[in-house]
Amino acid sequence: MTNSTIKESDIFPRGFMRRLLVPIIVEQFLAFTIGLADTIMVSSAGEAAISGVSLVDQINILLIQIFAALATGGAVIVSQYIGRGEKQRAVNSVKQLTLISFYAASAIMTVCLLFCPQILRAIFGSVEADVMENCKTYFYLSVVSYPFLALYNSGAAVFRSMGKSRITMVTSIGMNIINVVGNAVLIFGFGLGVLGAAAATLVSRVVGGVVMTVLMHNKNNDVYLEGLKKPTLDFKLVKQILYIGIPGGIENGMFQVGKLLVARVVSDLGTSATAANAAANTVAMMSNIPGSAIGLALVAVVGRAMGARLPDVAEKHTKRFLGLTYLLMLGMNILIFVLVEPIVSLFSLSGATGAEAVDIVRIFCIVSSVLWPLAFTLPNCLRASGDVKFTLVVSMLSMWLCRVAMSYVFCYSLGYGLHGVWIAMYVDWVARVIFFVIRFLQGKWKKLTIV
Repeated sequence: MTNSTIKESDIFPRGFMRRLLVPIIVEQFLAFTIGLADTIMVSSAGEAAISGVSLVDQINILLIQIFAALATGGAVIVSQYIGRGEKQRAVNSVKQLTLISFYAASAIMTVCLLFCPQILRAIFGSVEADVMENCKTYFYLSVVSYPFLALYNSGAAVFRSMGKSRITMVTSIGMNIINVVGNAVLIFGFGLGVLGAAAATLVSRVVGGVVMTVLMHNKNNDVYLEGLKKPTLDFKLVKQILYIGIPGGIENGMFQVGKLLVARVVSDLGTSATAANAAANTVAMMSNIPGSAIGLALVAVVGRAMGARLPDVAEKHTKRFLGLTYLLMLGMNILIFVLVEPIVSLFSLSGATGAEAVDIVRIFCIVSSVLWPLAFTLPNCLRASGDVKFTLVVSMLSMWLCRVAMSYVFCYSLGYGLHGVWIAMYVDWVARVIFFVIRFLQGKWKKLTIV
């Protein structure tokens, strides 16, 4: 089959979208519960414990997003080779993605283990002593899980490229069960607090990484993992993966660095503000799950269509996916808006702290329903087509000029406190929407080629 004869039905057989989308959405809800279970269960140990976990999770998310960017780079390349009908190149890409993800995560783990106190002190230097001790405990065990988490992310990206996201969903269910049971035993049974939460999360990620790697070796899959006994790098494929992965990693990394600076602004406001922000962030993330899930699916769909040289098909499905994102996120935000008070009560916050978290989440639900899909789901279409430099520049400038800089202005100069940090975030979203929508409508991304 040549490129000129490839049709939409060839790359998207009947039922493909449903098999891809539904498990990804379920999986993202389940993945979210890992962090939610940690936060809620550890809240029984007090506000210092929940603050410590929340602050370290800011670093974890930074590094996880780097792994996710590499996985996205691999997913784009694998998807485009599948779309072009070049199976062996797709298989080789799976091996290269697995190797570079594992190597990068192992290097990051080593650096974090060696310089843990220095890293935490540099980022969260002004936090109270008991919060810092919890940060150290949670961080040490978190970093050990990075190589396994990278393996899981790589495998999940590959299975999504094949349209077999049900496999990642089932694996995620297993990881959640391990994490929740581990939390119950270690936090409530043995009273280990933050240490118990970190240990349970570590075990769940180790299991997830190992299981995903084993499943990828199945040669009955459309593409599979082979050749790890000879872990050599194919630098042409590595270059293609990194062409997407490096800008994505820089974009995600700088985005999270900016969030860390904002987190420091919040930590300067005291333990109460930090705890309120942690609870609000956790609940707010729940409303973004449909958009995040559809964004992951969009990478596989656009990647296949662009690999098959069918840009109009990529545009059509992007618009459909955006419509679905708005529908699902609106429903999710309405639900959270109504139930936010009992949800926040699960975090065992004091009266004033909990009330502030509720106010923040309700405002977030309104703004998110309007802006989030265009600000974060839409650019995945651009990335999957190879338009990664544009998304990198827009995301970095918007993050630093809007979210970070305006956080200091709204928080300190205008005296809005914790609410000022969230207002600055909304300004960031508006800037992203303007530039990404214009870029998408211009259509330059439809003329790009990677493989």
